[in-house]
Amino acid sequence: MKVTIVGCGNVGMAISHALLLSEIADDIVLLNRTKKRAIGEAIDLQDAVAFSSKWIRVRGGEIGDAADSDLVIMTLSDKPKTPLSDRNEMAALNLPVMRNWIPPLAEVCPRAVFVMVSNPVDVVTWVAWKLSGLPARQFIGTGTLIDSARWRMLLSLDLNIHPADIRAYILGEHGSTQFPATSLSVTGGQKIDNLPRYEQLFKQASVAAFEIYNRKGNTSFGIAGATMTIADSVLRDTNRTLPVSVVLEDHYGVSDVCLSVPVIVGLGGVERMLHPKLSEDEVSKFQASADHVRAVIESLGPID
Repeated sequence: MKVTIVGCGNVGMAISHALLLSEIADDIVLLNRTKKRAIGEAIDLQDAVAFSSKWIRVRGGEIGDAADSDLVIMTLSDKPKTPLSDRNEMAALNLPVMRNWIPPLAEVCPRAVFVMVSNPVDVVTWVAWKLSGLPARQFIGTGTLIDSARWRMLLSLDLNIHPADIRAYILGEHGSTQFPATSLSVTGGQKIDNLPRYEQLFKQASVAAFEIYNRKGNTSFGIAGATMTIADSVLRDTNRTLPVSVVLEDHYGVSDVCLSVPVIVGLGGVERMLHPKLSEDEVSKFQASADHVRAVIESLGPID
């Protein structure tokens, strides 16, 4: 399996190292604005292969070197000159990035599944799909997968239950309009929607990224884990159910925008969209989240 990772910053390299350790790829290509950085990081990673049980080829290169990749992971992003209060403020910054990289990547990797990590991930996933000319099923944003994992971990600590035994999703935007789908949260078949601290734990999960950012300047390991969960499901074709950002078509009355909903992820990308029954309040929150993301997309002007 061949994987291309675009962007050699903190996030891109955390994902690259996790991918190397997972041993699910045979060929890893690193791309960056500066080829020198990509080559340097590739040489460093290639040294680590000597301690792996599997021989893996790692190289830095150009877009042409990504040809026929099975998976393309996009982490590249423009850095804002001033601190941001909301991820959506990065939309205008990253539109030129997507215009420069997505069309040529789609041309040389027409069958690849594109995993979008760059923020604002819902907007970026939709823009990348539009620019690519490829089927929507080939584009997956990390979305609320990381938020859901944080929330599930907090719930597990509160309930004293292993997080793997808790089914709980945060849906909608990977941002301020996300919401906990409390009507779907279960453990052992029993609903867990009446915890006194339910809302408090959700709020704690939803601001975790900003707390990490304020302390260390970036988030990298958690989002690398989320990205690798998607990559593993694609490359191993495990068909896992994941809350990720995908192009919606009449989903709770929402179309032509990307938001996180539970989907089956496999070798072809989005293998199946799930439509769990939400409460009326949750549907309203989902639609409001869609309106919010759509407004950001419209503020960018024509995409094609």
